[in-house]
Amino acid sequence: MSQYQRLFLMVGDDMRHTPALERAAALAHATGATLHICAIVEELDTLGLLSGDEHRNQTRVEDSRQWLADEATLLHENGIRVSTEVVLTRDLLGATLDQVAEIEPDLLIKDVLHEPAYKRLLFTPLDWQLLRECPCPVHLVSAVHCPLPRVVVAAVDPTHPEHPHNDLNETVIQAASDLARQCNAELHLLHVCDSAHTHMADFGAGTITMPGFGSDVRKSIHKAFEHLAKLHNVPEERLHFLSAPITRSIADFVAHNRTDVLVMGNHPRKLLERLTGSTTEHVIDHNLCNVLAVKAVA
Repeated sequence: MSQYQRLFLMVGDDMRHTPALERAAALAHATGATLHICAIVEELDTLGLLSGDEHRNQTRVEDSRQWLADEATLLHENGIRVSTEVVLTRDLLGATLDQVAEIEPDLLIKDVLHEPAYKRLLFTPLDWQLLRECPCPVHLVSAVHCPLPRVVVAAVDPTHPEHPHNDLNETVIQAASDLARQCNAELHLLHVCDSAHTHMADFGAGTITMPGFGSDVRKSIHKAFEHLAKLHNVPEERLHFLSAPITRSIADFVAHNRTDVLVMGNHPRKLLERLTGSTTEHVIDHNLCNVLAVKAVA
């Protein structure tokens, strides 16, 4: 991946200065990329035209358009090239993917939307849908301690070098390295071993289950992890090899380390994984940190 050229920030109609907006502006300023901001407004249609929804929809669109114009003026004054658009739609995912197809951005940036548990049982969250369907990398932002990331962590899985999805390790590390380089940030590598089962649905090579996880296997994986780090010139003090249940380990790691962005991978999923969600999807649900998700090469 080369220097960022086009960034796409997706916002709603709440017209707030959010962490994703702050991150997008900082990345655009640092890289010289053009920033396209699209407010995607979900169309109201509760009782039809008699309810006044048409008028309220137009008011929301005009309010969003004015807010974006004001934000664009501020961004222009800071030397950022920016364009804006407001889309009224009943299909949030479809409208977003249409924008991605038109703009062809290097990165889609969006605030994490935390859905209530009961709603996730009935509907697939929009953020999950974007992780699955969006062709470009997706940066989901929960909170921004620094406008530009200072520590970028690539989550990898070196367990099975011969696995057909092993190229996802390279994709994850390359995306993390590119982001770190453009932000003058530190690049770290992370691998999590579950002592009971190795089940890395998203961390790199794919899904592997090995009951009776022994010390010899752990040593072998640790050696492969160190070899991967050497290939990418990541120093020893920036390597993190953990042994515990995956999501809990990530939570503990993020809580005790200066992690600004965790770069994770998505690979094509089977039906069961689509129903239960992946590691990456559960990480963003738990509000652990800012995630940059990249796809495996098909």
